[in-house]
Amino acid sequence: MKFLVAYNGSKQSLAALELARQSATKFDAKLFVITSMEGGPDEKPDDIARVKNALKTVRKELDESGLEYEVDELARGLSPGEDLVEFAEDNEVDHIFVGVEKRSKTRKLLLGSTAQYIILNAPCPVTTVK
Repeated sequence: MKFLVAYNGSKQSLAALELARQSATKFDAKLFVITSMEGGPDEKPDDIARVKNALKTVRKELDESGLEYEVDELARGLSPGEDLVEFAEDNEVDHIFVGVEKRSKTRKLLLGSTAQYIILNAPCPVTTVK
């Protein structure tokens, strides 16, 4: 089995990572921890450094878990939702774990929702964590 965690360093994505780690241990699944940034000139160096540091911490924790895993940062010009769904399709992922943040209707309308996109377009079951 293969599990994917949509990871952005938020407390919600940390909760999704923990649930995915527990599930991967139980089902002897490979775990993909993926961060997606659109890339290009809109990405700020501070944000890139923060993500790289967060992923370094995740790698260290997973090294100690004994799980088979991959941690990666994608920057392929797609929105994070599109990127993660495409990754799941390309890698035949069996289950996706994603943290969700409560947002106002206006904020959702203006900014969209990565989690919503994944839920509606994923090729496999999706578990959301608050």
